[in-house]
Amino acid sequence: MQRLVLGGILALTAVAGALHYADAEPVAVFVLCAVALGGLAWAIGIGTESVGAHFGPAATGVLQSTLGNLPELFIVLFSLSAGEIVVAQTSILGSLFANALLVLGFAIVAGARQAEDGVMRFQTRLPNDTATLLLVAVFIIVLLGLSDEVGDRASQHQVAISSIGAVCLLSVYAAWLWGYLRTGASEPAIEQQAHAVLGLRLAIVLLAVAGVAAAFVSDWFIDALDPAVEALGISKAFTGLVIVAIAGNAVENVVGVTLAAKGQSDLAISVVKNSVAQIAAFLYPALVLLSLLFTDRLTFVLNPVYIGALVIMALAVWQITGDGQAVLFEGLALVAIYIILAVLTWYE
Repeated sequence: MQRLVLGGILALTAVAGALHYADAEPVAVFVLCAVALGGLAWAIGIGTESVGAHFGPAATGVLQSTLGNLPELFIVLFSLSAGEIVVAQTSILGSLFANALLVLGFAIVAGARQAEDGVMRFQTRLPNDTATLLLVAVFIIVLLGLSDEVGDRASQHQVAISSIGAVCLLSVYAAWLWGYLRTGASEPAIEQQAHAVLGLRLAIVLLAVAGVAAAFVSDWFIDALDPAVEALGISKAFTGLVIVAIAGNAVENVVGVTLAAKGQSDLAISVVKNSVAQIAAFLYPALVLLSLLFTDRLTFVLNPVYIGALVIMALAVWQITGDGQAVLFEGLALVAIYIILAVLTWYE
């Protein structure tokens, strides 16, 4: 069954490519590419889990988060190449909001409903570590946002400040990752019953094929973006913040909630929180540095609305998960925050 689904994903990718090169209706290409990106993210998750079975549980979680973010990486790089800064920025932010609010919220709801006393319990280290990494990233973003709003002398050097901030963030993340992997034996192990684990060679082939396919689909997606959003009447910000984010985070969307519903609270939180930490402290700063190779540069300067949303998100995630337990209404609160942000973006 699993291989049949993987075959279907590759077939869908091939159809999206055929429509792209045949200059078909942009909306059809846009929709098919979005669905294909979600499928490829899931395929990458299967391959990562299979490869990770040969390593420790902490390494598996980090590997899953890293490779699971490949679709977002390609989307942002192709967006920068096409000069689509709005899509590039909102795709990163969307992945962050989707994981920290929507996926974590649904995981808490599922975990709380499964628990006999209605309280989902988990280890506190990863949630608190993630909160620290988030606060460092948000500090840089708020600082640059305030500087940009008041128009001081520092606002004339946003690229340089963002680049230095990116190096600092990556250094902090590397130090955290080293300690996290060294103590990974205490992390919960992934149960292999969720997905039948593939052989190592087949898993590596799957990762290679899915990774290359994700790069091509991302290129087709960006190419169809302008005419598609104009025809559909949606904004580029909504496309990046919601559509790309949900499609690109299919792994965390499915795995995190499923594990929580099975009572594997520690592992569910680990999958989601690893992804949040990676996007905030690794993917975003890494893309800021990579953007130096393009004409249009990615910085930490954001729309004030998104700055406010990031601050609230960081505080909400820390307050809800920092004590190692959460109840149903707290999960619903996170989901509500995400929905309100998505609705606001729809009207922008």
